[in-house]
Amino acid sequence: MTIPIIASVIRGLWFIGEVLHQRKQQVKLLRNLDRNSGRLWDVANAIEPVGMILGFAGIGRIQTANIFVQWAGLALLIFGIIIRWTAIRDLGRYFTSTVRIKDDHRLIRTGMYGHLRHPAYTGALVAHLVLGMAFANWYIVALSSIPYLFAAMYRIHVEEQVLVAEFGQEYLDYARTTKRLIPKVY
Repeated sequence: MTIPIIASVIRGLWFIGEVLHQRKQQVKLLRNLDRNSGRLWDVANAIEPVGMILGFAGIGRIQTANIFVQWAGLALLIFGIIIRWTAIRDLGRYFTSTVRIKDDHRLIRTGMYGHLRHPAYTGALVAHLVLGMAFANWYIVALSSIPYLFAAMYRIHVEEQVLVAEFGQEYLDYARTTKRLIPKVY
C-alpha cells in the first residue's frame, strides 16, 4: 500500500503545482480560442480520483502485477511529470492553461519542441497512464488515462487550428518536421 500512497502524494503535488501555475497565468480573454478544451481537461481531473478511491478500496486490482510493476509505474509517473514541466519551462511565458495567442506570441521550436509539437501532453499522458501501474489497478488505468487521452486529443486539434490560423505556413512547416506526441511515430 506504500507505493499507491506515494503515487497519490506525487499526483496531488503535481495537481497543486499546475493550479498554482495556472493562477499566475490567468488573464482576461479577448477571444475564446479554447473551445471548451480546458473544461474537458477539468472533467478528466474530476474523474481520476474515482479510480484512485477504487484502487485504495482494492477494487480492480491487477492480479498479475508485482511490486516491480508498481515501482516502474511510480518511476514513470515522475518521468511523465518531468517531461511535462520541462515542456512548460521550454514554452516559458507562452504556456497557458487555455488556448490563447499572446500579442507578441512566437512559435517555439527549441528544447523539447524541436522534436514534438505537444510534449507537455506527452508527459501528462505518460503520467496519467502509469498512475494505474503504481496502484496496480485496472480502474485507475482506465479512469486516469482514457479521459486525459480524449481531452488531450481534442486540445491538440483546437491548438493546431489556432496555430495554423496565427502562424500559417511557418506552423505548417514546423508540423512537417515534428511529430505530435511520440518522437518519430505520431
